[in-house]
Amino acid sequence: MTPNTLGRSLDIREHDVDVVILGAGINGAGLFRDLAAQGINCMIVDKSDFGSGTSAAPSRLIHGGLKYLETGEFGLVAQSTLERNLLLKNAPHCVEPLPTFIPVFSWTRGIWAALRTLAGSKTAPRSRGAVLIKIGLSLYDFFGSRDRVMPRHRLILKNKARREMPHVTPAIVAGGIYYDAKISRPERLVYELVKDGLEANPQCVAANFVTLTASSEGRLSFQREDGTEFIVRPKLVVNAAGPWIDHVNEALGAPSRLIGGTKGSHILIDHPELVRSLNGHMIYFEADDGRICLVYGYLGLALVGSTDIPSRDPDAVRCEEPEIDYFLQSLRSLLPTLRFDRDQIVYTYSGIRPLPASGGTAPGLISRDHSAPVIEADGKRPFAIMSLVGGKWTTFRGFAEEVADSVLTRLGRSRKQSTRYLAIGGGKAFPVDAQARRGFIDRIATAASIPAARAEQLLNRYGTTAEAVAMFPSDHPDERRLSGATHYSFREIDWIARNELVVHLSDIVLRRTTIAIEGHVTYAGLTDIAGIAAKALGWDAARVAHEIDDVVSLLKEFHGQTLAAGTPDIEPEKSARPVSR
Repeated sequence: MTPNTLGRSLDIREHDVDVVILGAGINGAGLFRDLAAQGINCMIVDKSDFGSGTSAAPSRLIHGGLKYLETGEFGLVAQSTLERNLLLKNAPHCVEPLPTFIPVFSWTRGIWAALRTLAGSKTAPRSRGAVLIKIGLSLYDFFGSRDRVMPRHRLILKNKARREMPHVTPAIVAGGIYYDAKISRPERLVYELVKDGLEANPQCVAANFVTLTASSEGRLSFQREDGTEFIVRPKLVVNAAGPWIDHVNEALGAPSRLIGGTKGSHILIDHPELVRSLNGHMIYFEADDGRICLVYGYLGLALVGSTDIPSRDPDAVRCEEPEIDYFLQSLRSLLPTLRFDRDQIVYTYSGIRPLPASGGTAPGLISRDHSAPVIEADGKRPFAIMSLVGGKWTTFRGFAEEVADSVLTRLGRSRKQSTRYLAIGGGKAFPVDAQARRGFIDRIATAASIPAARAEQLLNRYGTTAEAVAMFPSDHPDERRLSGATHYSFREIDWIARNELVVHLSDIVLRRTTIAIEGHVTYAGLTDIAGIAAKALGWDAARVAHEIDDVVSLLKEFHGQTLAAGTPDIEPEKSARPVSR
């Protein structure tokens, strides 16, 4: 087998493979990299793009799960805080510390409710007082002590808390400050894991926009978008399809009832005053109904989330009007001196968390832990199926390691390499101190004849992959910038189109870059990007028009983003703002 560099070039009609991974979200991609590093010949396929499903719809946090202490999931918190600390080291190009402020509205509330929850109650505590929060943050620091890279928590009284967060309601009595982390480009990290797997083992294959069409007599049949097909004979199948797990198992002839997902929605708002007042912090707070919400600065915008609503329709999920009302009202209650309205919304997104089926448990109390149940082989199906159920973004590496060890045991192989300290993508050889960072920036700036500020921007965006981007021998000079998104150059889009497994225009706009979620999409900009991709990928005029229409439709239907009239002289900052709902 040869690496599938564009997700469509498999030229062998039928072949054997050790493991087929169905689903290229964060769990599937993490497992693919781990198995490839052990020398296992595996294939990862997805019906859409890498990281385009639930993995593209998180709160963009890398966190230990403070709220899981309430449900007694201490093992999950311990693993999550460790994995958070490891990601800060292994992916420093897109994961960074996030100081977090918790407003406290009482001193003793919530203690008895928390004890009931620990004892198995299916309703979460409505209010958490200072005593409960102090205990929780102390435990959180304890569990996060392994590979610690961030400060411990502190509890501050009302006056100091309001100086730190000046717009927070005066109803608070205190505030807690602790540290978690945020991820600026989760979709890129999924892609980087896949690319790392291909580089670790050239016999592995990654294919996006490929559909499973049949499972018969030990053979899996797949179809590309152009209608061509290929067949593989796996020794083992891993179902990493997230909220689609039960659908995929049925297609494999092994029906299951493993998933009982919940919907999580988020909005991004253009609110400079709020972003400034946060001073780099996240506010992690209780809404009026007791549910947990959050708001923090993300690429110059304010990210607000999230809901937790039972849902079983991952193909049609979007942020609905009542959820938007809920977010805006929660912000108004928390920050009464600031204005919040629909005209500030830049982007919305939503996804289904692939949580385990859980009966009548309240959504917020469904375990975020993971498992990998196995459907063993039978007379009609000679391969076993392992399903990756649950989990959370932060713990993908640990989950992948557990599953990879099980796979290795089944294949009679042994682990060659740990991924615990294995850097990801642009995190490899990342400059860790100010001197090394300055040296890297100056070297790239000189070699590529670009300003140091531009070299630093590329380093922040791509990690050490910035060197390949800056030095790419494109027909486009770096000074030529996209309409409406002038912080992106034609050269880097050309590099992405030719080197990052791109199939559709949406792959570039929504996942390989952050142009869409930042609200910088214009018709003129889409035309720029499509023109670059057309030359790189061989699209004709009809394909270009279709790709642009598809992105416009996706932004409107799933992200609340309606483009203004498509002329090149549109004001960049306003062109992608949604119309009044």
